[in-house]
Amino acid sequence: MDLITPALIYLSLSALLVPLFHKLGLGSVLGYLTAGFIIGPHALGVIKDVNSVSGFAEFGVVFLLFIIGLELQPKKLWSMRKDLIGFGGLQILACTLGLGLIVKFFGFSWTQSMVIGFALSLSSTAFAMQTLIERKQLQTVPGKTAFAILLMQDIIAIPALALIPLLGGEVGGSNLTRWTALWFIGTVIVLVLISRYLMRPLLRMVASIRNREIFTAITLAIVLGVSMWMHHLGLSMGLGAFLAGVLLADSEYRHELEVDLEPFKGLLMGLFFISVGMSVNISLLVASPLLILALTGLYQVVKGFLIVAAARVLGLEADSSKCMGLTIAQGGEFAFVIFASTLKINFLPAETVEMLVLIVTLSMVLSPIALAFNEKILASLNNRKKKDPQYDEIEAKNNHVIIAGYGRFGQICGRILRSLGIPFTALELDPAQIELLRKFGTKVYYGDASRAELLEKAGAADATLLILAIDDVDSSIEAAKVITEQFPKLKILARARNRDHAFQLRDLGISFIKRETFDAAVELSKEMLVELGYKRDHADRLTDKFKLHDESMLIEQHLIRHDEKQMISVSRQGAEQLTQVLNDDIVLK
Repeated sequence: MDLITPALIYLSLSALLVPLFHKLGLGSVLGYLTAGFIIGPHALGVIKDVNSVSGFAEFGVVFLLFIIGLELQPKKLWSMRKDLIGFGGLQILACTLGLGLIVKFFGFSWTQSMVIGFALSLSSTAFAMQTLIERKQLQTVPGKTAFAILLMQDIIAIPALALIPLLGGEVGGSNLTRWTALWFIGTVIVLVLISRYLMRPLLRMVASIRNREIFTAITLAIVLGVSMWMHHLGLSMGLGAFLAGVLLADSEYRHELEVDLEPFKGLLMGLFFISVGMSVNISLLVASPLLILALTGLYQVVKGFLIVAAARVLGLEADSSKCMGLTIAQGGEFAFVIFASTLKINFLPAETVEMLVLIVTLSMVLSPIALAFNEKILASLNNRKKKDPQYDEIEAKNNHVIIAGYGRFGQICGRILRSLGIPFTALELDPAQIELLRKFGTKVYYGDASRAELLEKAGAADATLLILAIDDVDSSIEAAKVITEQFPKLKILARARNRDHAFQLRDLGISFIKRETFDAAVELSKEMLVELGYKRDHADRLTDKFKLHDESMLIEQHLIRHDEKQMISVSRQGAEQLTQVLNDDIVLK
């Protein structure tokens, strides 16, 4: 088969499955694995020779390790040293020993058991990071701890990959010689010198030419050159790429290098996972479904328990530990790389590697399902325990102004009212915000503006104005519905987060709406025109016309916003009208 046909098959199937799996919340890695399985020898058999792909796909791992090296700036690592060594080190040690002991029970040697245990101790960075980002947990305690563990796993996997070829000595492979060790040390020293005195000046010179293609070519040459030299020494190509990345981590061109290599890394990593998927022997699952599923379940339960136990030992709270355990209990991408490396040196039997690859793949499949199931259980328990919050008792002062939402927007209104001696009642739902404001002597009530009884106590029936300044769009609309229904005579001045929010508010009959960034952007644009040479009065006139035009367009678009074709047509006509209106103005530069 020629090269074009399999390449077309890989790209077409990936383009179909990867977005689908990503949409389902299963991640792009599973999409690539599934694509590989479908076209592999154990399914449709479109590609029968896995080795013809795996050799080239290995460069995906090489580029991944280079980019990981670029991210590992010494200052960043030093600031995270406690979490890296503490949480990361303990998790890897506990899982390697715990899982290795279980593997030993199945009759493997101690060395084989520890290598398998170590590979299984690694988690999927792609899966875990995607999960943390989607659930907005990356900046939480379990999120930050999980990130430190994943980073430590990536770091320690590099020397492990370099050492695995040396294990072949147990079964007739080559041992590490003193000359190889000396060559390696010498290479590191030479790379340090080259990165400082040759690579950076070279990159600086190429960057000054402003030729993107040449810069990309130099980047590829650096990665592939160092990787091939390490391979020539009998060590891992990935180790060479990683070292090159670390040495350039403090370079001013670090981000440029990363951007240039990202497309190559993404495509080749996808090809690597496709090659792994091609090697997934589903017949093992068909032949022994209970055994494979039991081993997968045992693997995830034991690993998850050990992660939680390690976190608890280091003082992490129970809920955070459990969250972290569920997030990183699956197998990882580096496990595939390690198992593939052991297969090359005949360190593990082929049937064992096939079963391990299948178990790791299944753990990736089950991981998002376990997380979703856990969230449903927690939601059910929370609903049972949920009680109505105890809102503040509002003093009946008959204030004529109520401010619903006392964040950055509502506070400006409040400061003006307070300066003029006009009393008002402020409602806010964020306890942390209330506590902060009270420290500065600001009286704010903890209350939900979408509750009619609370608005009644706040004096909504007799108030003149309600400033609707709630930040969250859904909460703002919910409050607006209650206010317009229960207190129809109350005048509402509303803050809108964006154009669609403004449309929803207009649907409820609210006419005075201010989009939170609109006026600020127009004022900045006015200064922009002055800086470009327009006279101040001319800039004022142009921006005033822009504001009037945009406000009229907002009203017109609101009436037809559910008709996409008409909406597009009106928007295009509006843009042409705006151009005509502004260009008809006499230019007074």
